Amino acid sequence: MQRRKLQEALARYAQRYPDEQATVIRFTALLNDHPTCFERDCWPGHITGSAWLVDTSGTQLLLTHHRKLNMWLQLGGHSDGETDTAAVAKREALEESGLPVSLISDEIFDIDVHEIPARKDDPAHEHFDIRYMLQAQHNDFVVSAESIDLAWVSIEQIESYTDEESILRMRRKWRQKVQLEV
Repeated sequence: MQRRKLQEALARYAQRYPDEQATVIRFTALLNDHPTCFERDCWPGHITGSAWLVDTSGTQLLLTHHRKLNMWLQLGGHSDGETDTAAVAKREALEESGLPVSLISDEIFDIDVHEIPARKDDPAHEHFDIRYMLQAQHNDFVVSAESIDLAWVSIEQIESYTDEESILRMRRKWRQKVQLEV
């Protein structure tokens, strides 16, 4: 996604979620002030892409037990220069699970800024994560080297794996989306 299209998508996101305006402003500032924000060595922060990846029934979420962070999280990773954040989310979901996936919507589902601790030669920095709703085309995943494990988790029982607020926020948004469709 070109920078301008991403800014437009963030503006639409801000209209849907006015309570997240401060986070949208941070994303917009990063995009405006740091031309290399899609590269992993942009230390003021860099754009990442993640997947709210549901199973074929839409009732389970695929979580990764992240090897470096030792936490259960959604699938995702670095843009590595790619400006199409939906494509990043899809690529990362495929790389980390082996599952072919499709976008449920090309609109941004969630955004989050979180700190990544210093590691080896990398200083502590922030990930500006853009998340999309994806659906697996089948449920038989493969665990990649980036993960300790993967698990399909009932969306209603996420707390048995994580209390990460951004994942709980995405669940609230997912519930709202599903409720609107009924």
